[in-house]
Amino acid sequence: MAEYFRKKKKICQMCAGKSVDYKDVMIINKYINDKGKIMPRRMTGACAKHQRHIAKQIKYARLMALVPFVK
Repeated sequence: MAEYFRKKKKICQMCAGKSVDYKDVMIINKYINDKGKIMPRRMTGACAKHQRHIAKQIKYARLMALVPFVK
């Protein structure tokens, strides 16, 4: 019965070829929750290396006032 409930392992989107840039607000918003916090790896499915990159890009976008600090 347990084999019916196994989840697929999430694949890192950046390893698959997509990129995250601080100027692209639509992609940045996928990695921010409704309160404006950066979502954790277990929710985004990113690997550790790319999660650090995503966090850095979100922080750049916040400093450039493209994304608010708090919603």
